[in-house]
Amino acid sequence: MAHPRMYDDSNPAIKRLREICLALPRVFEKEAWGECTFRVIGGSMFAMTDNNHHNSGHVAVWVKAPAMVQEILVHSDPKRFFIPPYVGKQGWVGVRIDYKVKWDELAAILKDGYLISAPSKRRAGTRAKLNADVAAAGAAPKRISRPLRHKKSPGRVRYET
Repeated sequence: MAHPRMYDDSNPAIKRLREICLALPRVFEKEAWGECTFRVIGGSMFAMTDNNHHNSGHVAVWVKAPAMVQEILVHSDPKRFFIPPYVGKQGWVGVRIDYKVKWDELAAILKDGYLISAPSKRRAGTRAKLNADVAAAGAAPKRISRPLRHKKSPGRVRYET
């Protein structure tokens, strides 16, 4: 049985969230569990709306987050950030979009979730483009460590520094 639609397309916060997510390369929206979800083609879901989901009392988005980000954000402002049910134990972070929204900050959190969910080829290309954008702005790009395999012993991994 399908879940009833929980979101309202006319909500300005949902519209803004949708614009940010769909501006990322190869992202599509799919309704699931009565909510908007945003996914990367060939990858996985990186964001899902929470429109009073299970009577949560807020409108928010759950976003896949890198290690430690959930803890840092939730401790920094527990009214805006929270640990969402179901996916919170995997490190996802909930971001309220009905209370003091900082859209630039949310866009950065969504971009991080997108990069985690994108297929590895897409991640590499997107990181390279992000580094090029940073370099064009006059700052030195941050080096990304990649694992290197020893030729004689394929099981050992070392990292560039």
